[in-house]
Amino acid sequence: MKAQMFYGQGDVRYEDVEKPEVSKGEVLIRIGSALTCGTDLKAYLRGHHLYEEHGLPSPFGHELAGTIEEIGGGVTHFKEGMRVVPNNSAPCGHCYFCRRGLEELCEDLQFMFGAYAEYIRVPERIVEKNLMTIPENIPFEHAALVEPLSCVVHGIDKSDIRMGDTVAVNGAGPIGLMHVRLAKLRGAHVIATDLNSKRLAVARELGADETILVDKNVDQVSAVKERTDRRRGVDVAIEAVGLPNTWEKTVQMVRPGGTALLFGGPIRGTKISVDTATVHYLEVKIIGVFHHTPYYGRVALNLIERREIMAEKLISGKKPLSRLLEALELLKKGEGIKYAIVPDAQM
Repeated sequence: MKAQMFYGQGDVRYEDVEKPEVSKGEVLIRIGSALTCGTDLKAYLRGHHLYEEHGLPSPFGHELAGTIEEIGGGVTHFKEGMRVVPNNSAPCGHCYFCRRGLEELCEDLQFMFGAYAEYIRVPERIVEKNLMTIPENIPFEHAALVEPLSCVVHGIDKSDIRMGDTVAVNGAGPIGLMHVRLAKLRGAHVIATDLNSKRLAVARELGADETILVDKNVDQVSAVKERTDRRRGVDVAIEAVGLPNTWEKTVQMVRPGGTALLFGGPIRGTKISVDTATVHYLEVKIIGVFHHTPYYGRVALNLIERREIMAEKLISGKKPLSRLLEALELLKKGEGIKYAIVPDAQM
């Protein structure tokens, strides 16, 4: 089969590889659509520890939906021909963190890569915990949003946004835009900030009440605070960029007693500086969030099936699998939000 393989920073190759064979408890999916992801773009631009830990060269991509082509022995809840979406990981259910309800921190979290291909083999644990059927009326590219949306649902859940809150979302990439949408569904007044005016226009379509175009002449923190009562700051600020500098600004725009949700993932080893008075005297809560759980995956799929997420606004176009790098280069230049990657034979 054809697949895009990740060899390292800046090195992704379209190759002929062996079509996977399924073993007991596994399923083989013929991929209908995959989606580009900020994590994959970061991996392409600077490498990524998860792919390196998996072993290079590695199958690439992790957001997908498709049709079951083959099932392994012992699989009883799925049949060939079913339309499905697999989330890209599964917790063990037995370790210290799983027993404490922190499955996203599982000590044996099993990941699956290989969305940028014609077929993908789904491991037994993911089949058991994180493989979901999708109805006929949901396009594959919409269903493939389950994985990133699962992460955002997790973040919104931890943020404790309440009806009537004012929420700032810093970054209007796909993750930021999904935060905008879910914050709006919670009844918040949403302020979106970004460097890209086209992405801010999409934020408006998804429910942002106000937008701020950030450039060298704009003090991002002051611009957000000016839009709050007595300039005291927002109830919740969400960082969806993954830059230490933006993390710091996100903390600074929160009101006393409010919450800073630091969602975007900076490079490992980087640090931020926070005034101790912000945490101690002003009681600002600083929360990190990582990944998703099987529960959040099912919530995400439910939102997509109910068409609450406006998936079509997040997908800027389709590219054949052979032209994945074109899509990544467009995203690198800030053009588009997500691209659906479809095996060439299906285009």
